[in-house]
Amino acid sequence: MARNNEIPEVNAGSMADIAFLLLIFFLVTTTIETDVGLDRKLPPKDPTPPIKVQEKNIFRVSLNKKNELLVENEIMSLENLKSATIDFLDNGGAPKGDGNYCDYCQGDRSLYASDSPGRAIVSLNSDREATYGVYILVQNELTAAYNELRSREAERLFNLGYEEMEEIYFDPQTDLKAKSELKAKINQIRTMYPMQLSEAETNMNLIAEFQ
Repeated sequence: MARNNEIPEVNAGSMADIAFLLLIFFLVTTTIETDVGLDRKLPPKDPTPPIKVQEKNIFRVSLNKKNELLVENEIMSLENLKSATIDFLDNGGAPKGDGNYCDYCQGDRSLYASDSPGRAIVSLNSDREATYGVYILVQNELTAAYNELRSREAERLFNLGYEEMEEIYFDPQTDLKAKSELKAKINQIRTMYPMQLSEAETNMNLIAEFQ
């Protein structure tokens, strides 16, 4: 009896279909991680010299490479940053009769803190070696301070939260008339508490590492 030395061929006709199905499976089930970013609008170039700001109107926040937070020359935990920022922004230290007097501010009106929200500037300085995640958390707390004050005034004036107003404004189903009215209200709240967050140049030897 003769032996058949021919090797039987493998039917690979369906391999392409199987590979295609596997590709679709992994595309559907795989989670792609995205970096957390910050929504910031850079100021336009201005040839005019910088405006001098009184030190009491500057709220200094620093983050070193050890992820330690220094606020107004004092170590502070991240949990207390928002409330400290609110106290500074809402201080209303300008006296009555002054052009910067804030009649809606509810702070202590200390003469050694900000005159008004319009003059208050939050200055953030971060070391290059600070953890990006912690830097984002600091940014979030500072932004949350502004949003909380804006929501307080939006609810007082319009019985509607500030973030809720923005959601309705950006909703495609909101009609143009409502958008126009909301835009005026949003701009009014933003004028009352303008977000003036300044980031100075990164310092490699930040405050002698807070030691």
